[in-house]
Order: sequence, then C-alpha cells, then structure tokens
Amino acid sequence: MKYRMKQKLFCLGEDFTIEDERGREAYYVDGKVFTLRQTLAFLDPQRVEQARIVKRMLSFGPVFDVYRGGRSVATVSKKLFTLFRCKFAIDVPGPDDYEAIGSFADHDYRFERGGRTVGVVSKRWFSFTDSYGVEVLEGADPLLLLASTVVIDLCCHEEGQKH
Repeated sequence: MKYRMKQKLFCLGEDFTIEDERGREAYYVDGKVFTLRQTLAFLDPQRVEQARIVKRMLSFGPVFDVYRGGRSVATVSKKLFTLFRCKFAIDVPGPDDYEAIGSFADHDYRFERGGRTVGVVSKRWFSFTDSYGVEVLEGADPLLLLASTVVIDLCCHEEGQKH
C-alpha cells in the first residue's frame, strides 16, 4: 500500500496529512503545541486517536515512543554511532526489530526487518516539495511505519541535517 505524506506548512505544531494511494485521507497527525514533551496524535479520518507519539525527556539523542491504546508498541531512536550512513532503530516487543537506512533529509530510505525490506520512503514519487511517498510492503504494520516516518522527519528537521 502506498501513502502520500504531506507536512502542513502554516500551522502551529508539527501537523501532517497522510493520504492513501487513491487520494483519500488515511490519517491526520496532530502535533500538540502546548505540551511539556513533544507529542503527536495519530488520528483516523473520523479524528479518533489510533496512536500517540511522545518524545522522551532526558535521553541520549532523539528517542520517541509510539503508543497504541495506552501501551508502548515501539521505540524509535536515531543510532548515534554508525559508519558512513545514518540509521534509525525501531524497537518493537519481541524479536525482529525494524531499522531505517538511507538518506533521511532527502526522504529516500527504506525500512528493514530481519534483513528484508518492508517499506520504502521516497520524495521522488511526488513533485511537491513538502510531500513524499511511503510504500508499506505486505506483512508490515502500516501505522507503525508511518509513525516511524513522522519521527524520522521530526528528528531530521530538528537537527537541520542532510544525510
């Protein structure tokens, strides 16, 4: 399934709209402005919260937790000590964590799990400067990969880096 992720340019907080491959709204990500910790609500088209992304305080490097139904389902963090390329780890309960590898600032990277590509993010699919595509391959959790994509976008823009 392919999604189009678009960051809202003129709003308070970090807001994103996510459309499915038919152009219908699949999710709206509402960045909460006046909170102590950076928090984003992942909402379905009826504005019912499906997940919550919360930045950890006092962590070494950027670390975000993804919650569903009030329980943590993943921790997304930037790997700080890697050679030659930038990487993000998506730690999920149990074995076979996810890893994101590629050029994050250019929105051109892939998600891997157990050595297999399970998702691809690319800006090349769209000519709009504030839009990029997320393809979730069969067997992968779309909401988790989309939430991880939002976290990676936040981390890369927060640090103003190019990778």
